[in-house]
Amino acid sequence: MARIDIASVGEYIREQRAAAQLSLRQLAQAADVSNPYLSQVERGLRKPSAEILAQIAKALKISAESLYVRAGILEPRLGDPSVTAALASDVTLTERQRQSLLEIYAAFQSENANHRGEDSGPALEGQAGTDSSVETRRSANPRKDK
Repeated sequence: MARIDIASVGEYIREQRAAAQLSLRQLAQAADVSNPYLSQVERGLRKPSAEILAQIAKALKISAESLYVRAGILEPRLGDPSVTAALASDVTLTERQRQSLLEIYAAFQSENANHRGEDSGPALEGQAGTDSSVETRRSANPRKDK
């Protein structure tokens, strides 16, 4: 588990709020948290729960996972960041569908790392290793002449 840096979480929330052009009061209202509490979170004085982080992420229209990683609740994903970011931010999918696709991606990455004899690290839910899509297809359909 990653080390928790409460100040980093607050700073990230503040940056995302500024990017979304929301005032502290607007974000607090949208996230259904008190204005003073959100201010304390942003200043690194309070450690928000996973539930509060999810509410803040929803209000900011960002992935809750990004806040969970910053808070040390989840390990960062490995793999192609553009793939995981695209899957995690696709608004046409439900949260469960996004999570399922990320889990499948992580399973392929882990399998490919094992075939190469690499240490893929601990198998965390939704965590992915690094690899290219060409190697993913090859591992999924192994040839006998290898």
